[in-house]
Amino acid sequence: MVDSPLAVIRSFRQVEGLRILDVGCGNGRLARELIAAGADVWGIDPEPTAIHTARETASGGKFTIASAEALPFASGSFDVALMVNSLHHVAEPLMSVALRESVRVLDDDGLLIVVEPLTSGNFFEALRLVEDETVVRHAAQAAIEAELSNGDLKLAKTYTYVRTETYSSPEQFLDRIVAVDPTRIEVVSRLGSNLKSAVLASARRGAGESLLFDQPMKVHVIERGPASKIHSR
Repeated sequence: MVDSPLAVIRSFRQVEGLRILDVGCGNGRLARELIAAGADVWGIDPEPTAIHTARETASGGKFTIASAEALPFASGSFDVALMVNSLHHVAEPLMSVALRESVRVLDDDGLLIVVEPLTSGNFFEALRLVEDETVVRHAAQAAIEAELSNGDLKLAKTYTYVRTETYSSPEQFLDRIVAVDPTRIEVVSRLGSNLKSAVLASARRGAGESLLFDQPMKVHVIERGPASKIHSR
C-alpha cells in the first residue's frame, strides 16, 4: 500500500543510495526514516529551531537553514526532491518559484514528489478551529497544476491517500499544530478550554480512548520534461 512519502519513493525507485532533498524538513522525522532506508538525505527549512531539532533527530542528515524558493544547491544535485506538507506554507506568490527550484536541483532522471493536504478530513476541521488553511491549500494545488501545464514538467502519477494521526488528548493535538507554526499559540491560548472541547468533538475514537484525526493527502510525482532537461544543462 502506498500511504506514506517513503512508500511513494519505493514505488518508483530503490531507496538505498538515493540523494534525497527534503524541502521543508521540519523536525527531521521523515529524514530519519529515509536515512534508515539507506538514502543520503539533505534537508532545508527556513526555521532555525526546526533545523536544530532535525540535526538531533536525524544525525546522519545534512541540514541547512534555507527557503524553498532559493535552494542553496547546484543544479542536478539530487535524485529525488520531496515537498511533504511544505508547499502550502510558502508564500502564495512564491509557490511556483519553489516548485521550479526543486526541479532545478534534480538530475535529468530525478523525481519531484509533492505531498499536500487537501481541504477535507477531521484533521483539517480540527486545525480550522485555529487556522483556516483553505486558501493556501487550494493555492498549492493550483501552483502544481500551473507548473505542469507549461510543458517543462511531466506528471508521472497522482493519487490520494489518508494519513491518520493518533493523539492521547486535545492538548497533544494542539501542541503538534503549534510546533508546526508557533504563531498559532496566540489563538490556542485565547480560545482555551472551548477550543479543547471542540477538538475533542471532532476526533474519531481509537483504542483506549485515543483520538484519531484523518487527513487526505494528494500526491504528485513529477518528472522533468524534455525542455526542463535542456534548460538544466
